[in-house]
Amino acid sequence: MSSKLPPAFYERDNVVQISRELLGKVLCTDINGVYSSGTIVETEAYNGRTDRACHAYPDVRTKRTNTLYESPGIAYIYLCYGIHHLFNVVTNREGFADAVLVRSVKPLEGAEHMLQRRKKEKLKPVIANGPGKLSQALGITTSLNETDLTGNTIWIEDRGIEVSKGQIKESKRIGVDYAGEDADLPWRFTLKNSEWLSR
Repeated sequence: MSSKLPPAFYERDNVVQISRELLGKVLCTDINGVYSSGTIVETEAYNGRTDRACHAYPDVRTKRTNTLYESPGIAYIYLCYGIHHLFNVVTNREGFADAVLVRSVKPLEGAEHMLQRRKKEKLKPVIANGPGKLSQALGITTSLNETDLTGNTIWIEDRGIEVSKGQIKESKRIGVDYAGEDADLPWRFTLKNSEWLSR
């Protein structure tokens, strides 16, 4: 039994809790009639008001970050190093700039399309074990920035996969050394023992 996550899931004020609860949910895309999906196994939380690691801190509104200030339940997709398209979920409420970065997925349906997009022959962790890799595998690009996650292009499903607290590892986020003390926040969440995590 699967159901698309409703707006209420994203409209909560605790981005850390949402980041944790996205583990085990299924990220789905239907890009130009090509369907593929993967189980979320790694996330990171970002708080726009207090977190120096967040693009929007402190209340920085640019052409890139403006999406973060929009309604919860949309996609914030930005280009990293001019190469990697990174997929984030906007949360909380309009004007607050909270988001969850989805860092890794375990491929489910449409694995053949994911292999083709990644130019790989075998289904191995390298297919989607990083934020840029999973976006490429699922066909997600910056052209889909601001996509409504309750629609039929990019969405997240609850398929009843139970993830207990004991299955989740908390650690520091990756690549945010510039954030001072906030770089040490344990806001990266991973499924323990998953081989599909980023390196």
